Amino acid sequence: MMDRESPLRMIGEASSFLEMQEHVSLVAPLSKPVLIVGERGTGKELVATRLHHLSSRWERDFLKLNCAALSESLLEAQLFGHEAGAFTGAVKMRRGLFERADEGTLFLDELANTSMAVQEKILRVIEYGEFERLGGAETLSVDVRLIAATNEDLPALARRGKFRDDLLDRLAFDVITLPPLRERAEDIPILAQHFAVGMVKEMGGEYFAGFGRKVQAAMLAWPWPGNVRELKNVVERAVYQHGDKPVKELVFDPFASPWRPVSAAPDGGGNGKAPDAIQPDAPDLAQLEQIDFRSHMQDYERQLLRRALQQNQFNQRKTAEFLKLSYDQLRGYMRKYDLTSS
Repeated sequence: MMDRESPLRMIGEASSFLEMQEHVSLVAPLSKPVLIVGERGTGKELVATRLHHLSSRWERDFLKLNCAALSESLLEAQLFGHEAGAFTGAVKMRRGLFERADEGTLFLDELANTSMAVQEKILRVIEYGEFERLGGAETLSVDVRLIAATNEDLPALARRGKFRDDLLDRLAFDVITLPPLRERAEDIPILAQHFAVGMVKEMGGEYFAGFGRKVQAAMLAWPWPGNVRELKNVVERAVYQHGDKPVKELVFDPFASPWRPVSAAPDGGGNGKAPDAIQPDAPDLAQLEQIDFRSHMQDYERQLLRRALQQNQFNQRKTAEFLKLSYDQLRGYMRKYDLTSS
């Protein structure tokens, strides 16, 4: 079991990250539900583990389940258990996660994927600490702290009738929102170094030879849609490929190959359009009261430039040709959005 004096480590120095850490420490001692919101790869499970470890329940069970990985019937059986004969294949009684996590913590990831019926049963456990096993008549009582996580906009889902308002109200006693890695630029070199050193140790090496200047600039320019998880994969892949030499190149897309099988695009291929990878998402105007056009277009240009640079391996002349800009025009845009390497 983990020593309580050395809780699971989370790395970062960005102000947004440190504020999130303080938030975790503040709410951890309570037994109230907590909702963790963040993009994929931002470390939601790590935060849930820390919440449990810093609570008075730290010596009790910490159980976790990804709600998106199971069908509704299997999810219900996993959460609440079942009696023998409750359904085909239920040859004996099985305790569910809520029952097994009594006096401990239960972490439910991807909660937005649960059905309304399952949400109603979860709400009952939160409010009254009661439930029945599938196929059972006995009401069981438990004391479980629920921590849930999602990368969805639950209030928007609730407005559309796809998530229970009352469950959202109970889960939102406190909401911890994790900053994406692109908003923690100062943490990218720190995390990259940490992952690199760890990979060197895993390979039996003695020291990490470091990152080249172009690699450091490439890491800062990349938008990291997969966040910390993606950074870890990219860094570890580069370290093992370079051995005991300094890392001079990063492979952001391990599938990139001239022989890669390509599925037919919905709009057909070879139409002269930029690939989907650099098509920025348009905002859902139906969900907005107003929009800052200039700010949105600047975000559009910044995202397009970053992805075009990566697609052209950060060769600025090739990137300028790709975007049908002159070299000087591209350099001007890069200075405007602070994308030039130092």
